[in-house]
Amino acid sequence: MKTIKLLAVLFISTLIFTSCEDDRNDDDGEDEEELITTVNYRLTNGNDVVTLTFQDLDGEGGAEGTYTVSGTLAPNTSYTGEIELLNETESPAEDITEEIEEEDDEHEFFYTTSAPGIEITKTDMDGDGNPIGLKTSLVTGPSGSGTLTIVLKHEPTKPNNGTSADAGGSTDVEVTFDIQVQ
Repeated sequence: MKTIKLLAVLFISTLIFTSCEDDRNDDDGEDEEELITTVNYRLTNGNDVVTLTFQDLDGEGGAEGTYTVSGTLAPNTSYTGEIELLNETESPAEDITEEIEEEDDEHEFFYTTSAPGIEITKTDMDGDGNPIGLKTSLVTGPSGSGTLTIVLKHEPTKPNNGTSADAGGSTDVEVTFDIQVQ
């Protein structure tokens, strides 16, 4: 009798594991949401590199994430920008940026700033010629301070008017940094 109960438990456990696994690998066309714990936005002008980093290693709902900016931006200067997204709960860290590059038609970054005179242009395009925003050009204006917000949309309307609100879709990431130009 004990053998039959043990086999029944093993059989039920196998069914539960298999059904959960089938749900994870569902072929309905929807991707499983990735955990993004870290956003790095590197702005480079020659040897001048300013990195804006957001990190929340326990994900949403736990401890507050941290924001760091490695320095100030120079006035009236052009920077090349590149964004990197990581899941650092994995070891080694999973590079979510690679998935966005592979599924570029399903993603778009949006950049807004309240700092005076800053202009940000997306310099990379998906296969249909629509902007992605993994790579940017950032041009500063006069000295000042403000915020820079980065939003990553999943399945946005493309083309759109360049705003996150017009793009629709779902928000995968939204972070806001305090920045200074001096």
